[in-house]
Amino acid sequence: MNLGVFLPLLVATHVLLAISLFLPALLLPFTLRTRTRDGEPVRPEAGRFVSGLLWLESNGTLAIGAAVAVTGIAMLAALGWAFISQPWLMVALCIYAAVLLAAVFVQRPGVRRLLRLPAASDPAGQERWRAGARKQRYVSYLMAGAVGLIGWLMMAKPGP
Repeated sequence: MNLGVFLPLLVATHVLLAISLFLPALLLPFTLRTRTRDGEPVRPEAGRFVSGLLWLESNGTLAIGAAVAVTGIAMLAALGWAFISQPWLMVALCIYAAVLLAAVFVQRPGVRRLLRLPAASDPAGQERWRAGARKQRYVSYLMAGAVGLIGWLMMAKPGP
């Protein structure tokens, strides 16, 4: 069977799944605020968006990761050995692997640690929490930059 006919659908599905795989790890640190814009304390219950991200991270990771692997293998099968002659694709795959590793081994455990911390009433505890949330946001900035670089590589397809 010639998978090349299905390549556009495979690419679209793969990209959608890949983004949904690390989206919670990328966005959750930005939701870790102790104060609203007007200075009021944040309510402890999460909104629908944050609850959806938490659910996706805890329940969907394995299934989405397996689907990303399947669609990725199908795309490589459709491309054949032609992907080796495209260095931008190899670089994008390496960056993507680094982003996934950062999401799984750095971002996800860090966010979970922060969410498990009790609300501290003392200033030192609040500052520790803020410092942890800030660190997770910086990791998210790096991940977002890497994802942007992947997007640029996929669009520009720079050649030798």
